[in-house]
Amino acid sequence: MEAQFYEKRENRRVKCLLCPHHCSLHEGQEGLCRVRVNREGELISLNYGEVASLALDPIEKKPLFHFHPGKLILSAGTFGCNLACAFCQNYSLAHEIPPTSYLDTAALLDIARQAEPEGSVGVAFTYNEPSVWYEYIRAAAPKLKERGFKVVLVSNGYIDPRPLEEMLPWVDAVNIDLKAFNDEFYRRHCRGRLAAVLETVEKAAAATHVEITTLLIPEENDDSTEISNLAHWLAAINPDMPLHLSRYHPAYKFNQAPTPLHTLQAARETAREHLNFVYLGNIPGEQNLTLCLNCGGMLISRTVYDVNTEGLKDGCCRYCGSRVDYIVI
Repeated sequence: MEAQFYEKRENRRVKCLLCPHHCSLHEGQEGLCRVRVNREGELISLNYGEVASLALDPIEKKPLFHFHPGKLILSAGTFGCNLACAFCQNYSLAHEIPPTSYLDTAALLDIARQAEPEGSVGVAFTYNEPSVWYEYIRAAAPKLKERGFKVVLVSNGYIDPRPLEEMLPWVDAVNIDLKAFNDEFYRRHCRGRLAAVLETVEKAAAATHVEITTLLIPEENDDSTEISNLAHWLAAINPDMPLHLSRYHPAYKFNQAPTPLHTLQAARETAREHLNFVYLGNIPGEQNLTLCLNCGGMLISRTVYDVNTEGLKDGCCRYCGSRVDYIVI
């Protein structure tokens, strides 16, 4: 399928305009994402409809803690990514060529319908980077929304403003993986730039529900000053924006020791100086609580994917009756 967002150049060259890399491609050449290729002077999407992973997940797995808590969501992914993170936790999809099955948008909608009675609220495009699946998601999202399903993206945020702005009206929630709050980390480990991701966070937060995930890697992005700066920047957008600090474990080309628990706990306390909701991830048995900002009552308790929402009642705190607009029910 012909891709969107590119320019044709002389001598059958093309320039991709989907993400900040702006890959300029000779005939036959693939972009950094590996799924957009120049064929005879046209930019072609190689992964349209090609599904590498499909599962019914707890929505907390995305992770989304303030968006339909306790519900399930049909999760779909393909292959390819426009960053090159050496610590990638899903490298088999992002950087390899996995087996896929073709699933047109009508079939995806049908599977979403079948999952609805089990408690699924919609479809999350996840597992690999969804922006490199742009054409398929852009075709599927309106059909899902028309049927009343929610559309979720779990993204690295590395996308140009125009395609992002055209996609956001069809999106109900985004978890953005903010790798670090320093540009050197992005250039050295991800082959990207921080500023582009920050712009995505700002634009997405102005349009839809956003939660942030940062994978803390020892001695790479876990400095307390950096964590404080990250949380302060997010709080200036919305102090109720959830931040998920996730534990690193060795994967792909990184073989450092897992993040110590005390590092994560200290980072949480630092971030809480600016943000109202900071959670820890990738820690078996960790209990993540969501407390009412008005009375401190327990709205939601979570132990891994065991979720209790008894503190919520009709969009309000059961104990004090205050609205909890920071949680999408």
